[in-house]
Amino acid sequence: MQPVKIGLMGLGTVGGGTATVLLRNCDEIARRVGRKLEVVHAAARDIADQTILDPAKVKLSDDASSVVNDPDVDIVVELIGGYSPAKELVLKAIENGKHVVTANKALIALHGAEIFKAAEEKGVIVAYEAAVAGGIPIIKAVREGLSANQIEWVAGIINGTGNFILTEMRDKGRDFADVLKEAQELGYAEADPTFDVEGIDAAHKLTILASLSFGIPLQFDKTFTEGISKITREDVTFAEELGYRIKHLGIARKSANGIEMRVHPTLIPERRLIANVDGVMNAVLIKADAVGPTLYYGAGAGAEPTASAVVADLVDVARVMDSSPEQRVPMLGFRSDAMQDTPVVAHDEFETSYYIRMQADDRPGVLADVTSIFAANGISIEAVIQKEPKDGQTRVCLIMLTSLIVEKNMTKALSEIEALDSIEGDVTKIRLEHLD
Repeated sequence: MQPVKIGLMGLGTVGGGTATVLLRNCDEIARRVGRKLEVVHAAARDIADQTILDPAKVKLSDDASSVVNDPDVDIVVELIGGYSPAKELVLKAIENGKHVVTANKALIALHGAEIFKAAEEKGVIVAYEAAVAGGIPIIKAVREGLSANQIEWVAGIINGTGNFILTEMRDKGRDFADVLKEAQELGYAEADPTFDVEGIDAAHKLTILASLSFGIPLQFDKTFTEGISKITREDVTFAEELGYRIKHLGIARKSANGIEMRVHPTLIPERRLIANVDGVMNAVLIKADAVGPTLYYGAGAGAEPTASAVVADLVDVARVMDSSPEQRVPMLGFRSDAMQDTPVVAHDEFETSYYIRMQADDRPGVLADVTSIFAANGISIEAVIQKEPKDGQTRVCLIMLTSLIVEKNMTKALSEIEALDSIEGDVTKIRLEHLD
């Protein structure tokens, strides 16, 4: 059979890894597909500097549009990243009748609805396994492996940079700013780390996972996002003393009020497997009605781990590209006419437990004042730790764990506590999930 002809847009870390894997494993891939996958055209900003592809066998260009307009290309691989020109190039490729593989989580989270609609109308496939959790085949697991189940909730460590920072803070007692600087030096974090440390990158990925899990439209604008930049080494240490670890989790949960979509620092029991995922690794824990909890672990970034997912998508597309669209797996796991507009829960309606830390006067009656405010707002206290004041200090650190409570009630209670003369500064709150 004729080889499937691939056009690559972007030859950076992931693009270079994809080209390397395709060349190195070409025979093994052909055994799986029944035909070869052959890169025939590639474009990159610094195309003259690339050393992986042979110019005698592959068209090379610094113009990505030349790839999407090349009549010889069957599948376009978009590895440019970002919103634009990636969106325009992908839509043009679809218009030209080409299948698309992308690792671009931001593109799918924000513009996926438009892109998938265009692809459906044109009868082509858009595959995006590498957009979530790098080399972990989580899209296929949710969309196909768990298709017999009703998914109850998803909780994931889906940003390696944030996980590296929190791991170093816990293991070595370091401050956030110090570890962030090292992460940038190691290449784990960008010069502007906002997307990673403030949860935007994870929110892109969670938006996709929620849509796949619950059959709802992609709604990035409704995903609550909170970063880790305010987490202190003291909070990490106190959490450990209480038997918990702090992880930056993306959580999507089906509740009586709708679908919760949230990214935030979270205390989880140290005995949970996902609590022991360290460094730059990713993991996704899924609770479904038939199979129960399943955990998916692996490298969430990097040249060849991500290329593994990109090439897996190429294999899947090559296998079914000649089949009728009705015989293919729906791009978001549910038929487009079966997607549901289930409400997305507002963040003040989230129901979670909490870790609370505050600085209080070291005198009788203060703890009673705090607990009475909690009681008046329907909040039960599960545990309390009072740290001894340091020499010469008149304030103590109070740490509390609460039972489940609706967020707006907690917000009201903390506002009242912060207004007390006996409490200094803002009260720290971190959500807590048992992941039972």
